Amino acid sequence: MSADIDSSPASRRSFVLAAAASGLSSIVPSVGWAQQEKPQKGGTLTLLLFPEPPTLTTIAHTAGSSVTISGKVTEGLLTYDFNLNPQPQLAVSWTISPDGLLYSFKLRQGVKWHDGKPFTSADVAHSIALLKEFHPRGRATFASVSEVQTPDAHTVVLKLSKPIPYLITALAASESPMVPKHLYSTGRADANPANNAPVGTGPFVFKEWVRGSHVIYERNPHYWDGDKPYIDRLIVRFIPDAAARTAAIESGQVQIAPSSPVPFSEVDRLRTKPGLSFETRGYEYINTVYRLEFNLEHEALKDLRVRQAIAHAIQRENLLKVAWYGQGRLTSGPVHPALKKFYVPDLPQLPHDLKAAEKLLDDAGLRRGKAGGNWRIRLHLTPIPNEGGQRTADFLKQALGRIGIDVQINGQDFATYIKRVYTDRAFDLHVSAMSNTFDPTVGIQRLYWSKNFKRGLPFSNGAHYVSPEVDRLLESAAVEVNEPQRIRDIAEFQKRIALDLPDITLVAPHIYTIVDKRVRNHTVGADGVAGNLASVWLAAS
Repeated sequence: MSADIDSSPASRRSFVLAAAASGLSSIVPSVGWAQQEKPQKGGTLTLLLFPEPPTLTTIAHTAGSSVTISGKVTEGLLTYDFNLNPQPQLAVSWTISPDGLLYSFKLRQGVKWHDGKPFTSADVAHSIALLKEFHPRGRATFASVSEVQTPDAHTVVLKLSKPIPYLITALAASESPMVPKHLYSTGRADANPANNAPVGTGPFVFKEWVRGSHVIYERNPHYWDGDKPYIDRLIVRFIPDAAARTAAIESGQVQIAPSSPVPFSEVDRLRTKPGLSFETRGYEYINTVYRLEFNLEHEALKDLRVRQAIAHAIQRENLLKVAWYGQGRLTSGPVHPALKKFYVPDLPQLPHDLKAAEKLLDDAGLRRGKAGGNWRIRLHLTPIPNEGGQRTADFLKQALGRIGIDVQINGQDFATYIKRVYTDRAFDLHVSAMSNTFDPTVGIQRLYWSKNFKRGLPFSNGAHYVSPEVDRLLESAAVEVNEPQRIRDIAEFQKRIALDLPDITLVAPHIYTIVDKRVRNHTVGADGVAGNLASVWLAAS
């Protein structure tokens, strides 16, 4: 008996259940991906990316810009359509045992790494081991993989000690890249030189990275997928200035710009340009929320009353209107509203109340004048270095100033930001942009699970939050195959976060890609421009 993929919104869950019940899943590419026009070969596509990524692969990193760029070289076992139904990439078929504890993958044959060596099951086994040890989300995703067997060069069998109900959707290139064992067999994966000069199986071959300027990829003439890729060269440009990004898009210097690249104040004007289109698909795999995270190692911020006071000081509706130009949605807790079955819309929230905030600070011993002048305390705020992070930081500085908290904003480049927050821990408050991805266990657990606090591990439990009850709920949800119970566990987890306040989830911004209308097939699945872009081609002017 086989379990076939359909295109209904509930198909991801039904697919997992059907596969587990039948023990077999036969996968073929979705007909929805069929091309409507004959692709034209040749040309150069220039992609705009900001901020500049700290690394070009995601074997040990989840930075948003790295996620966007990684899959062009290092591919995954699977990819996903817009409904998050699995599709073949480096794996062509797979089976799942009825108890969900055994996954067997048949690998694509004839695939080679860009240096000419064959891609085999040994590479997959080694990559999963690295993801399990070094990847911020992979440490949780693959924690229950007890053994990876390689009975032959094109078969991989994952043995699980506990069920992983979301595993079949965690195998995209951007999330779980396959890297060559012969280049990653020694040393730490997070310090491997190949991270910045990647060798993969993908449609594009890395040529150069000029820091502060661009990355160049060239067409892989030996790519496994027929005539793909269609373009000859992919250039990824890094443009830190927002006005310069807007000008580059308008002038045609770049042809595709993902992740809402221009100020929200420019969106309506750019929508009127006849040569441009706005694509909102392709972010199903990545649901981003902005949060205010507290460093709970800070003596004052250990006090729940201080965190509650800060929450009372933030007028969230004004934050959305002023800092985000209304281009987003307010959220009540750590789960993105797009994850509908897990989202709890009516979590307890502290209302905007400056008098309540002042009293809480007084009760906590932070009276006005304690930090000089009329200030109660001085806190250092580190925002993620993008426009959303900076706008949010500016708003928070003013909001907290009204209750006597002097906020000093630390500005820095992306690499310094990562080091400041996750290695040096030289921050008090942190405006972060975090992807919920496709499942709470994968995208959210890492931020609150006490076992995922590790100095130097980016995009993890930056608050250093420790709650045995939250750990229990997260660990239960991670293995629960009964969906209603899993939903209840995640709902209870959200309630605990709303009460403990290790952070405050602020807004889920709208995300879009701006693209020259001559660029075809740029968004063909749930990961959008973060996919491998093997299908993209350029139409004549």
